[in-house]
Amino acid sequence: MNNLLKNKTILLFDGYCNLCHSSVQFVLKHEKKQELYFTSLQSPVGIEILQRYSINPKEIDSLVLIEKNKAYIKSSAALRLGKYLKGFYSLGIIFMIIPAFIRNWVYDYIAKNRYKWYGKQDSCIVPDENLAKRFL
Repeated sequence: MNNLLKNKTILLFDGYCNLCHSSVQFVLKHEKKQELYFTSLQSPVGIEILQRYSINPKEIDSLVLIEKNKAYIKSSAALRLGKYLKGFYSLGIIFMIIPAFIRNWVYDYIAKNRYKWYGKQDSCIVPDENLAKRFL
């Protein structure tokens, strides 16, 4: 993988999903430090990262979190994001005590219905100049 990406905390998201777009905006607004990087699953960088971690893009519905060179998917990715957020949002990590099969069942249900409930965009997020350096 590109050496510039090593040791970075990267959130991969579905670039066409309105829920994912809103989630990225939420993270940007509430993060403690500006330490997260973002890329869509569909981007060349996103595809490279998925290949590096042997993640089949056809099996991933929305979020992947790369943290300390380890990949987290589904509910684990979403809950681990809490560590990077301010205030009580950081407490979301406590839900990790719930067994993964239960968390992922809820996650998969939402992911399966996200386009129906929240809609779909025709193109990926285009960040403004201030945020562009954090999008890969």
